[in-house]
Amino acid sequence: MKNYTEILRTVPLFKDIKEHELQPLLACLAPKLARYEKNDIVFMSGNSINSFGIVLSGQVHVVLEDFYGNRNILAQIGKGNLFGEAFAFAEYKSLPVSIIAAAESELLFIDCRRIVSPCANSCIYHRQLIQNMLNILALKNITLTQKIELVSKRTTREKLLAYLSYEAKKAGKSSFRIPFDRQGLADYLAVDRSAMSAVLSKLRKEGIINFHKNKFELLNQRKKSP
Repeated sequence: MKNYTEILRTVPLFKDIKEHELQPLLACLAPKLARYEKNDIVFMSGNSINSFGIVLSGQVHVVLEDFYGNRNILAQIGKGNLFGEAFAFAEYKSLPVSIIAAAESELLFIDCRRIVSPCANSCIYHRQLIQNMLNILALKNITLTQKIELVSKRTTREKLLAYLSYEAKKAGKSSFRIPFDRQGLADYLAVDRSAMSAVLSKLRKEGIINFHKNKFELLNQRKKSP
């Protein structure tokens, strides 16, 4: 785990835990490292899990797929972030979503029972870990609420403008990159890809946005949506 110390220090789960405390803590948690290729399934819907993951490199998608195979990307999880923790702690018997590697990824897995149950060595870090995990779950609940607000927009145009505005605010500037390709963005917004591409082209012609691949720019002269 020493090779990943710098990354792990940025992980919210280990907030306020000092560098010299991290290695003995990891020994207590006994994490497992695994590598995945793009499109590999990390967690399959319908299964149960008792571990959550941390992205050390690459990224994963939380995907909801209906009976007909239509996919909706609920979340994109990048380097330094957790996934699957809510389902692991809730002891879900059947996962309602799948976790899929969106790129070649290195993932670290921790059994949630290692956090909630004190170890034999009476590790002093568990209180901080539990506090950090509560903060992570609360923030993800807020993010999910924002996603619900986004996809509840009535039109593809409204969804796109709301999403791009959110990403611009997060980046702190009008020019930014999004973590999705076109199909991924369509799945995230729960819209048809062809219809979305047509709306993107129209927004560019109207001088509202500019884009190249996954790089976007919100232009100053935004016209009022019809």
